Amino acid sequence: MTTSTSTLTHDPRRIHAHDDDVHPGEIAVGVLIGRASEFFDFFVYAIASVVVFPKLVFPFVDPLTGTLYSFGIFALAFVARPFGTTLFMAIDRQHGRGAKLISALFLLGTSTVVIAFLPSYDSLGPAVIWLLAALRIGQGIAWGGTWDGLAPLLAITAPEGRRGWFAMLPQLGAPIGLIIASALFAFFLGSLTAADFLSWGWRYPFFVAFAINVVALFARLRMAVTPEYKKLFESGDLEPQRVSDTVRAEGKGILVGAFAPLATFALFHMVTVFPLSWVFLFTPERPTRFLLIEAMAAFCGLIAVVVSGTVADRIGRRTLLGGSALAIAIFSGFAPLLLAGGVVGETVFMVLAFSLLGISFGQSSGVVATNFAPRFRYTASALTNDLAWLFGAGFAPLVALLLSSHFGLGASGAYLLSGALCTLLALRFNRNLELAAAG
Repeated sequence: MTTSTSTLTHDPRRIHAHDDDVHPGEIAVGVLIGRASEFFDFFVYAIASVVVFPKLVFPFVDPLTGTLYSFGIFALAFVARPFGTTLFMAIDRQHGRGAKLISALFLLGTSTVVIAFLPSYDSLGPAVIWLLAALRIGQGIAWGGTWDGLAPLLAITAPEGRRGWFAMLPQLGAPIGLIIASALFAFFLGSLTAADFLSWGWRYPFFVAFAINVVALFARLRMAVTPEYKKLFESGDLEPQRVSDTVRAEGKGILVGAFAPLATFALFHMVTVFPLSWVFLFTPERPTRFLLIEAMAAFCGLIAVVVSGTVADRIGRRTLLGGSALAIAIFSGFAPLLLAGGVVGETVFMVLAFSLLGISFGQSSGVVATNFAPRFRYTASALTNDLAWLFGAGFAPLVALLLSSHFGLGASGAYLLSGALCTLLALRFNRNLELAAAG
């Protein structure tokens, strides 16, 4: 087994200045439920951005333009997320973690369920566009408040030699959320006429998302009152700080952390949202079959996430992330050819892409969290997460579809390659920061 001198593989007892026992297994349960809920919300909206909103909200333009407009509103949540973090960190400091989680998940649930009642452009006119944009911003602000700090903390408080395994547990929420969302939409698309689906069928997944949010709220609140959680808060590991103070103290590390998983997050949308839009717009294939392909491939991604934990514990998280970025760079060269290769090509593309995504995404959480001072780790990790999603994923479907529709599918491969290069540079820069700190 390879032993790395990186701080990513330091004994957790040397990372933390306290002697309280932490039970990663208990943390993992709450994190997994919360992340699965968030990602289910995410994918329900993402799928609707392709198969519903262009027709419901933008019927006055052609399907391609309507989808681009829809992806523009999709990105608003990622722009709003850092502002949500700032707002809910203040609530956390003034009123406690429970008040923060309740208010954030209430806003998320309300924004999500109101989308389910969204009228059409034909009945409300241009106001429906502003309404959808406002609700999407509400979701983004709420996501900033749902950050509980447990995902990166789980990686750095795990038993020695098991950090990669525990780091991947929260990431299982993404494929689980996608599988359920894809299966739900495939069921309604396959069972209803186009008119019925566009009228009322698409609304049911949003109701399900609201119900899952309620379950996730109780799971997180249960976690927030455990003695282990309170000890972590009192020791500083989960203590919120002012965003301005955190940026001044940890700004360089936050920026590096935002770009470190860029290849992963670029691939994330290149394999989940963009392919569905391409198939829906430029092929005669019905979205039902592709959604089923996506659900099957997401199951492969789930297995790959689990594998990433074992591999990372053997070769180190940094090595795995760097190797994954190189593999994504290579994949970007022939991925467009597969996506344009009919049902067989699409299936191969999705399975390969999700396998790569699972390996890299499984270890993308809190990759530089150990570099942050314990006092700022909670808030700095939240900001890092916000910016990583904004830079790596927020505009990915819009940019990929815009480039591909004008320059061909090869342009989407170039976009993916740029994300891989950014990751390699960020990992290199982070390594230099660690060596400088050690020296």
